[in-house]
Amino acid sequence: MAKYRKLGRTADQRKALLRNQVTNLLYHGKIVTTESKAKEVRKIAESLIAMAVREKDNFETVTITAKVARKDENGKRVKEVVDGKKVTVYDEVQKEIKKDAPSRLHARRQMLKVLYPVKEVPAAAAGKKKNTKEVDLVEKLFTEVAPKYADRNGGYTRIIKIGPRKGDAAMEVVLELV
Repeated sequence: MAKYRKLGRTADQRKALLRNQVTNLLYHGKIVTTESKAKEVRKIAESLIAMAVREKDNFETVTITAKVARKDENGKRVKEVVDGKKVTVYDEVQKEIKKDAPSRLHARRQMLKVLYPVKEVPAAAAGKKKNTKEVDLVEKLFTEVAPKYADRNGGYTRIIKIGPRKGDAAMEVVLELV
């Protein structure tokens, strides 16, 4: 018996399809797909969520001192003349950052292996490259999804059958996060 469904595709096509569907499931919360694809996507998504739940609190908050360029009211860097050269003026600022434990860092990298980068485009400025912003899906998993499922032992997704597809009569389902 095979360990996974081949879905009628070559290995690279199948991996790309599953990565894409897992990314969309975690970003949107639910997707509509065929039953066999949903069962494969469910395996991957559940393992990612379980990893996030296991490592959600595994970090320490560290205060660091960083040099930040001083800026004027227009947002440009302030420069001073020192020994005949223009030099940018820097201020020292205290920042708090999250420092991942080694196991959380490993989990983050495992998730990044599976998930595609997601760009979010606001509806008002659609079509403008400047207004897009990168969504950190791994951070979303750790901060939003993991606390939601912290007291749950597996079963993070649900498959609901919605009937056969019109073109080829393949069973379509909704795969959603519980």
